[in-house]
Amino acid sequence: MTNELINLIKEKTTLSNKSIQNVIVLLEEGCTIPFIARYRKDLTGGATDEDLRVFEEVYTYSQKLLYRKEEIINLLKEKNFLNEKVTKQLEESKTLQALEDIYAPFKDKKSSRTSSAIENGLEPLANIIQCLKYTEDEVNQKAKQFINKNIISVDEAITGAKDIIAQRYADDFKSKEVLRNLISNWGSLEVKEGKEFDKNGVYTNFAGQTEKIKYIKPHRTLAILRAVNEKQLSIKVDIDEKHILENIKKYKIPSWANTSKDIVFDAYKDGLKRLLLPSLKREAIANLKEKASKEAIELFGKNLKELLQTAPLVNQVILGMDPGYKTGCKLAVINENGVYLNSNVIYPTKPKEDIKDSSKIVLDLIKKYKISSIAIGNGTASRETASFVANLIKENSLDINYAIVSEIGASVYSASKIAGEEYPNLDVTIRGAISIASRLRDPMATLVKIDPKSLGIGQYQHDVNQKELALKLENTTIDLVNKVGVDINSASYKLLSFISGISEKLAKNIIEHKSKIKKFTSKDELLKVKGVGTKAYEQSVGFLRIKDGKSILDNTAIHPEDYKITKSLQAKYNVEDIKDSQIESIARELGSTPLKLKDIIEELKKPGFDIRENFNQVQFASDVTSIEDLKEGFILSGIVRNITDFGAFVDIGLKNDALLHISQISNKRINHPSEVLSINQNLEKIKVVSIDLEKQRVGLSLK
Repeated sequence: MTNELINLIKEKTTLSNKSIQNVIVLLEEGCTIPFIARYRKDLTGGATDEDLRVFEEVYTYSQKLLYRKEEIINLLKEKNFLNEKVTKQLEESKTLQALEDIYAPFKDKKSSRTSSAIENGLEPLANIIQCLKYTEDEVNQKAKQFINKNIISVDEAITGAKDIIAQRYADDFKSKEVLRNLISNWGSLEVKEGKEFDKNGVYTNFAGQTEKIKYIKPHRTLAILRAVNEKQLSIKVDIDEKHILENIKKYKIPSWANTSKDIVFDAYKDGLKRLLLPSLKREAIANLKEKASKEAIELFGKNLKELLQTAPLVNQVILGMDPGYKTGCKLAVINENGVYLNSNVIYPTKPKEDIKDSSKIVLDLIKKYKISSIAIGNGTASRETASFVANLIKENSLDINYAIVSEIGASVYSASKIAGEEYPNLDVTIRGAISIASRLRDPMATLVKIDPKSLGIGQYQHDVNQKELALKLENTTIDLVNKVGVDINSASYKLLSFISGISEKLAKNIIEHKSKIKKFTSKDELLKVKGVGTKAYEQSVGFLRIKDGKSILDNTAIHPEDYKITKSLQAKYNVEDIKDSQIESIARELGSTPLKLKDIIEELKKPGFDIRENFNQVQFASDVTSIEDLKEGFILSGIVRNITDFGAFVDIGLKNDALLHISQISNKRINHPSEVLSINQNLEKIKVVSIDLEKQRVGLSLK
């Protein structure tokens, strides 16, 4: 662990030097981010999991930077190119791009013109011209010395020397940096019709537009680049080249030079237009895409986090309904613990409209299993199925609520390997109904079984960096699952596999062990599971919960390593009476720390507490409507299903979610919908401002 590494990290994080050193040691020891964030606060200064994820990214990048720096230094040493000036430049570099810019002049030249000129011995002539000490006539005289079998004239010699000077200009890292800044701050993106442009297509509003690179919104960047891939649009980066050339004359060629300056200027101009600008323009587009991709990935992660932390519906027997027309409405019943009980199929909608038999089947299930809530998928035939359920409840005076649940991803789950393992003898359609019921009961436990990219909560997800997207979504899921905690006796192996220190293989071993012993009654029984060693136990055990176990501590986030301190605390104090001002002195008395003691006290006050209870609660349906019944000015309620840069999509009981554009979210100016809205947020008093029956689109407003 070098001082250089620590200094690099310190510049990009808020952690102290000591905390940085501690976190690096913990990571190298195999500790996970959730574990460090929850149980090693004293070593990190109380850094959150979000802080530590940033740290992890910076740490990885800094390691790459130092490795590449060392690699370049060794390469330059081998070629005898390393001098004091270059060494200083490399040492001061803070980005991989800066390193590559400095190294570029020493690479084998890709330009065949430059390579050819060097091979023909024209570097000394390039030096003569570039030193600006000789008149053009003198340069012509000196050029005669370089005529050989390959260079047959003075003009050819000077042209070759200019190619070398052009390459030197293009390789100059300071010139690159200046031009980069010019393009990013003053450059524009010109968008034109492509070869396969569709005048009636979705990209018509982009064609013919010119936007400053600095101000292009990320979602517009991704849309434009998608259209470019589809050959519907073409793009070009535009920059004021005349201004750049004036600056070259002013700053790159000394005012006193009245000799070969015109030759040098022509070479610089050639280096600019032929070598440097094309690569920097491509780089500008790549940077635009990278920036847009990163922002889209961040938004996807934020949406996923909000979706997964939706409050569970506890102590309810739930009937899941997956609506359909010809194939019928699939039913599945799950109990309070999510265990599948029964299934059936009814036909309450067209074409059959068998209301009588459908009502009997549902009423029998309600009576037999004491069903207390109904979850209805929001896809095809959802509105008609919800009308059937609403009438059934009303006509039979049932004390039951029903909710419209997003069913996106349910079909992906039902056909997945994990669904086949969980319900091997059930039809895929029934598995879909189970998923709908389960996501009302416990959204997190259900949705982690589905690829997040199938949940409809992002934008342009197929256009962003797929590796970075997958990592972001995995880390988001891991952090939230560990923050919430998992009941080891009711969790699926998939949910357990997101727990700190537990791999998918280990999770399956835990499930297999549980089936043998029927139920875990204390956390130390985890050590009897095949493959669970001391490290896996240390990293995972605090995030697991055992309801009705041997000790109340097993239903808390208190780590077994702190049980001794906890029991001493319980023996000497009533935790409900401890004041914040006492924590420091009690911590000293018990040989603990204030941060750790505070966490222990919070857990003892609320054993089994689920942090998701503080977030969006389930919204039960109260009315059902169709797009044909809507009129502009109607006031509705709805649930936010997805958030994008340009607005939010709201479930108002229709097949397609309605758009709440960013301009209609607040009377105050906002930069992003997420400043005001969150996934699964319940919205009251939303106004209908536009209806397009042909495209089945509805526009909403909160103003």
